[in-house]
Amino acid sequence: MGLDRAYERMTAVAVAALHEREPALLWPILAGALADLCGGEAVVHKLDEWSEREGTIGVAPDAAAAELERLGDADLALLRAGYPLAQHYADRTDRMPATAHRAVGRAWPDSPTARLLNDVWDVDHVLGVPLPDSTSPVTGCLVYRAGTDFTDDQLAMAERAQPLLAAVERQRQLLEEWRRVLGPAGAPDERAADAALTPREAIVLLLLTDSLTADAIGRRLGISVRTVHKHVENIYRKLGTRDRLGTVLRAQRLGLVPAPGPP
Repeated sequence: MGLDRAYERMTAVAVAALHEREPALLWPILAGALADLCGGEAVVHKLDEWSEREGTIGVAPDAAAAELERLGDADLALLRAGYPLAQHYADRTDRMPATAHRAVGRAWPDSPTARLLNDVWDVDHVLGVPLPDSTSPVTGCLVYRAGTDFTDDQLAMAERAQPLLAAVERQRQLLEEWRRVLGPAGAPDERAADAALTPREAIVLLLLTDSLTADAIGRRLGISVRTVHKHVENIYRKLGTRDRLGTVLRAQRLGLVPAPGPP
């Protein structure tokens, strides 16, 4: 697959992910497209700290994830640590994609992490794709491949994908927040589906309830003000309302957003 076609696929997958109601499925949906885009064979997404002590490791494809089941705690710690890319990004403010080999040179092939990856997945190289706005902890993806290192073109494509990854991660966080404040699992999704609201519209509605302006909502979601207004128009139409206050009140009655607390 050419890089332009891979990026088109990545964009289409990211758009599709924004319509997914289950937050836990967002990153698995993206991972395969990101691997294709960057010429990789497996992807680890790290949404918390890259440290040996803790951290969730999400892996795609499923065959790569299955290999992790046979690893002991020490080997899992090597993957969690994200050597050498965790330290690479901790030492600088830029979040440009970088490969392990370019980060540490000759130290990479002989490192314990490189040997582990070769044993577990038969891969030789790692590409770090951090989320562009992550600070501490640094979060993002590690893309793995065998053979030659990632090319300059593949690094450039990874950079193009970073805003898409960041947008989906913001959606994931807000969906989890929306579920958390609205009660039992599944109930908010059912109410939103009954109102014909997409997951993206449900999130915009939640931010409307916080009295954010369209400009502020756009910055929060990484979208244009025009796109925000389009979502708001759709929400008004689906809820049968004409203004923000009436929309928020109706959404509260329908259980789509939190009701106001006692004074």
